[in-house]
Parts: sequence; structure tokens; C-alpha cells
Amino acid sequence: MIRKLILTSLLAPASLAAQELPTAAYLPLGMATKAAQAALGACAADGYNVSVAIVARDGATKVHLKADNSGPHTVGSAQGKAFTSASMSRDTAGLANFIGENPQHDGLRYMDRRMVIQGGGLPIRIGGALVGGLGVGGAPGGHLDEACARAGLDAISAE
Repeated sequence: MIRKLILTSLLAPASLAAQELPTAAYLPLGMATKAAQAALGACAADGYNVSVAIVARDGATKVHLKADNSGPHTVGSAQGKAFTSASMSRDTAGLANFIGENPQHDGLRYMDRRMVIQGGGLPIRIGGALVGGLGVGGAPGGHLDEACARAGLDAISAE
């Protein structure tokens, strides 16, 4: 019995090594940083002091940039929009409109305390795979936050 256990345990690693390990697309830090800088720059060019957050698919913050003189509320706003886009796999303005048109889905707002359902958050996809979210907070309107976020995505779309 002991001899059989030893033999089985010696063979187990070989059989595991023969199996193919799963792989998944992910958001490289360099791309996340480039997108955040482009989004921040787009808002700065329009005179908006914002925060920009990039989160990985799991919602963990990869990059956060806060412009000089941006309000303290912009940090949570940007992070929440990025988290929401990554979590829900959609833009936050579209999600806000969906909930507004379908009040029976208002509970989506309360699924997680980190969610911010206002314009300015966009999902990040690489090769069609969802790899994260980008959120901008602090411009005087969600549509302006979203325009800056789109500039961030455009900066990495060719990569």
C-alpha cells in the first residue's frame, strides 16, 4: 500500500505537466499606464482636473492618476467607474441609461459598494477579451469624463 502511494505521488507531477495550463488575456501595466496618461492629458487639454483609474478584470487598481487641483471626490469616482465597467463589461453611461429606462433593475446600483453608475467608465478589451476598466471622474459632466476615457482607449487600441 505504501509502495503504491509513493509510486502514485511520483507519477502525479508528470501527468499534471502533460496537461495544458489555462491562459487568459490580461492588461499589461505599460498599456494601462499609457491609457491613463492619454485620458488625463485629454481632460487637461480641455481644462478639466480629473482623476483617471485603470482596473484589471478582477477590479484591482493597476494605475491611478490624479491631476493637480482635482477634487478629492474624483478619486472614488474614477475608481468606481473603472470597477463598474470591468465588473459589468459595459460602459457606465449605457448602464445608467439602461437602469433609468428599466427601473426594475435599479438593484444593480447596490450590488457592490464600489460601483459608480455615471458616465465616464469604459471597459477595456484586448482581442475581444475583457481585461479591465477605465474610469474618469471630475470633468463637469459624465459625457466629458467619457470623452477623456475614450481618448485613453484610443491610445492603446492600435497595440
